[in-house]
Amino acid sequence: MATTTFVFDAYGTLFDVSAAARELAAEPGREDFAKHWPKVAEVWRAKQLQYTWIRAITNAHTDFWEVTQNALDNALDVVKLNAPEHWELRERLLQLYWELSAYPEAPKALQELKDAGMNTAILSNGSPKMLDGAVQNAGIAHLLDDVLSVEDVGIFKPAHQVYELVTKRFDCQPEEVIFVSSNGWDAAGAAGFGFRSCWVHRNSGEQVDRLPWKPEFVLTDLKFVPDLLRL
Repeated sequence: MATTTFVFDAYGTLFDVSAAARELAAEPGREDFAKHWPKVAEVWRAKQLQYTWIRAITNAHTDFWEVTQNALDNALDVVKLNAPEHWELRERLLQLYWELSAYPEAPKALQELKDAGMNTAILSNGSPKMLDGAVQNAGIAHLLDDVLSVEDVGIFKPAHQVYELVTKRFDCQPEEVIFVSSNGWDAAGAAGFGFRSCWVHRNSGEQVDRLPWKPEFVLTDLKFVPDLLRL
């Protein structure tokens, strides 16, 4: 069956989740934070994902903004920057998260897919307002047919109800969809649903997850995604 639709995860795939901490570290007067930003970015992202999984399996859903704040608080605890005198730093990080930078190759890859007549969309754990902020900041709204959020089903990925949002929105079969994610577990979950799955493997030290489902494609960069049209 021919491919009709390309769907992208948002955070870590189209948008650089380390950008908020990295950009804050570069601001004047942030020398103390600059020593800690890589650890903050690492723990913030790890806890963000862990909290979504725990909430999904315990039926304790909340929106992704609350999860993001909880995860940041954990990260700041780790580097001992969560005392009242550091609250301004916390608020600045959260502000920057609404303005995450897109990976530089993302717009061109999306444009090539649109030029080829493909449906394009985001499917994300993010809340609609968060995703709208990121999409508008990146200037890619015109390259997307839709931005789909787990808030429509009230459970985080990799629940099948989330991936089903795509087939309902585009009235298509799972095998018509190529789903692109930089998160190995997400690429696996999408493959388990029936999508043709693509893992954007940005971290060379990370291995394919030992799960029942594997991504059909493994790429190092979004710029190679349009090449999948020829496969």
